Amino acid sequence: MYRSHTCGELRLADAGKTVTLAGWVQRTRKMGGMTFVDLRDRYGITQLVFNTDVNAELCEQANHLGREFVIQVTGAVNERSNKNLNIPTGEIEIIASELNVLNNALTPPFTIEDNSDGGDDIRMKYRYLDLRRTPVRNNLELRHKMTMEVRRYLDSKGFLEIETPMLVGSTPEGARDFVVPSRMNPGQFYALPQSPQTLKQLLMVSGMDRYFQIVKCFRDEDLRADRQPEFTQIDCEMSFVEQEDVISLFEGMAKHLFKEVRGVELTEPFVRMPWADAMKYYGSDKPDTRFGMEFVELHDIFHAIEEQKEEKFSVFANAAYIGGICATGCATYTRKQLDALTDYVKRPQIGAKGMVYARVEADGNVKSSVDKFYTQEQLQEVAKAMNAQAGDLILILSGDDAMKTRKQLCELRLEVGKQLGLRDPKKFSCLWIVDFPMYEWSDEEQRLMAMHHPFTSPKPEDIPLMDTDPAAVRANAYDMVINGVEVGGGSIRIHDAALQQRTFEILGFTPEEAQLKFGFLMNAFKFGAPPHGGLAYGLDRFVSLFAGLDSIRDCIAFPKNNQGRDVMLGAPGLVDQKQLDELLLDLREVKGE
Repeated sequence: MYRSHTCGELRLADAGKTVTLAGWVQRTRKMGGMTFVDLRDRYGITQLVFNTDVNAELCEQANHLGREFVIQVTGAVNERSNKNLNIPTGEIEIIASELNVLNNALTPPFTIEDNSDGGDDIRMKYRYLDLRRTPVRNNLELRHKMTMEVRRYLDSKGFLEIETPMLVGSTPEGARDFVVPSRMNPGQFYALPQSPQTLKQLLMVSGMDRYFQIVKCFRDEDLRADRQPEFTQIDCEMSFVEQEDVISLFEGMAKHLFKEVRGVELTEPFVRMPWADAMKYYGSDKPDTRFGMEFVELHDIFHAIEEQKEEKFSVFANAAYIGGICATGCATYTRKQLDALTDYVKRPQIGAKGMVYARVEADGNVKSSVDKFYTQEQLQEVAKAMNAQAGDLILILSGDDAMKTRKQLCELRLEVGKQLGLRDPKKFSCLWIVDFPMYEWSDEEQRLMAMHHPFTSPKPEDIPLMDTDPAAVRANAYDMVINGVEVGGGSIRIHDAALQQRTFEILGFTPEEAQLKFGFLMNAFKFGAPPHGGLAYGLDRFVSLFAGLDSIRDCIAFPKNNQGRDVMLGAPGLVDQKQLDELLLDLREVKGE
């Protein structure tokens, strides 16, 4: 062994011991005839002392150490005179007697400190250096602890961890597949799994009863802070269960993780919120409920007011939806702040045409950006509907499409909540969203699409609607939302071949297409499929939530950037023509390159 102890292990009780440490040089400091070296490994930092009076040659050797040199040091543990109580080893130091340089190092392109001077691009290029930083390492240690606790919990509940294949067939629903050409089957392709959905259902048909897998999934889709082309799911499935059984067990798992990993004990049941209420009051199927500021629909009030007026305010008079939020105590917002909020909602990513505001003054009068269109009495009526008190600020959006406007109002609510410090990452608000629509209309495809996936079961009481009004059918689906982040979701699955076939028909599949793509699953159902359901957690999102991060990248060892590229490995990249020839592939010229 190159070391007898780690750099985070020694304490004052070890004083007098001769020890050997190995690690990386964090920094060196020369003070008179003494040189101090901070030695770092995964476990912590220990101060080394080299004294010219004791061993001038050794001290001179230490003076030539650079940042990130890998060294081995032997010496005696000594009590420090100037203790550093900010680190666990801060009461001791090592009086060095031997020094062995194991490897020299170039000067790193950014500082290996908690607060580094490296930007995202340079840190991703040298990710192996970035991983030496304590915050990033802590995130990976947190990820490890969470996965271990997941395994302990699910094992205690009778689940089997079963691997499913990485090379599968392409699926027509959901995100775009990553495809893999087959040399042994020229002209044919595997796909990397978007999720093990059909495979875990087949495991239920096989009688495995309770399955889980911490599994890589792949989706070739546009990226955001909470998305990567490859990500990790805690994938689970259970037989002979109803929705309540699944929700209860996995709410238990979430509470277990909070207690064991974060030290937070959640005793109250998670709120169950219907999807329709989430959209009505928050404009999102993953509402952040750490704070209030729920939507108030003002359409009826304003239309009643407009009917009484000769001069109409066309923005509201012609709107299909009018909704507002009330920011408590924010009547002090300046015109500059309000203009900034207006510009925020008018950004192309949000798409609102404008924003109306109204302040409730200290004397109770309402001062609005649309004063000239409404009387004080009419504005008071709006303030009453908003339950706005003196000192509050009312913010209103309107539009031609209710759902789009609600989503815009959602973004405004979140921004105001952020400005007011209401989105505390150390506070957790957990809930289940239930009663999702089974289908949603796609303007691009001009057909109904599965909101969850095509294997989700409808609510039993809504099955008759599949023939008369499929858009009104509710799914037996559920999402777990924490602090406005969807950390997991699932459903009770269809286990009847005829019902599965009917679902495919509604989604526009011909019987032949359904058989070609999913015949293996429907055929399996004919051999006795148990009622089953499950869910999958996004492990990366869950870890980033516990770590208080805005992005999932820093809880993944080697992530991709927002263009889906690994700048360290240079992937994706070109392949040799020989490989293309073996695969019988010809490449078209890419425009612009």
